[in-house]
Amino acid sequence: MKTILVVDDERKITNLVRDYLVRAGFQVLTAADGREALDAARERKPDLLVIDLGLPDIDGLDVTRTLRRESPVPMIILTARDEETDKILGLELGADDYMTKPFSPKELVARVRAVLRRSEMSIQGSPSDMVRAGDLEIDLARHQVRVKNQEVELTATEFELLAVMARQPGRVFTRAQLLDAIHGVSFESFERAVDSHVKNLRRKIEPNPQEPVYLIMVYGVGYKLAESNESGAATP
Repeated sequence: MKTILVVDDERKITNLVRDYLVRAGFQVLTAADGREALDAARERKPDLLVIDLGLPDIDGLDVTRTLRRESPVPMIILTARDEETDKILGLELGADDYMTKPFSPKELVARVRAVLRRSEMSIQGSPSDMVRAGDLEIDLARHQVRVKNQEVELTATEFELLAVMARQPGRVFTRAQLLDAIHGVSFESFERAVDSHVKNLRRKIEPNPQEPVYLIMVYGVGYKLAESNESGAATP
């Protein structure tokens, strides 16, 4: 049974989300402020967090930032702020998904399941499931990424986004196609979420994120993973 930590200072929302998740077969922990959330996440090691941005004590963005430095635990942020910048900031801090209040509890349960599926996905394959471009190595079978032989820790969403492009190096994917691939659930999202995840990936895998050589933007279309010859390296 997967454990979900729900963090919100509005008791009605916490109780509603908890009831829906429990009915869906999850074990649920709750926290009402940022400090309590950090303590619960560190001590109980939940499988996923659902966290409101507008928390007392320690803001939800600060909680997200702190936890992402410590572990790749999946996170879905909730926000009453309908500003696109708040959503983008949460994603850039490492959240896997977001929902804007008011929201459908059934949709939240579906998003929780989708994010957990991404984190649990284990692609069965052979050593040929290794994609190389320059100093970047993507092991699709083992869900591992290395740069200069050093393993890089990615969130489930970041890995799946990279894996989608790695399966077809050189192909340009639109933002909509990438959203469809990584969400696995057909609810409204905004395409700039892809830009946020790509920005996080570039910080982790590019020699210089300001001049990317692996994750290439094709203006007016979307993104692609550079083929080995584009990045200046030959595939072994």
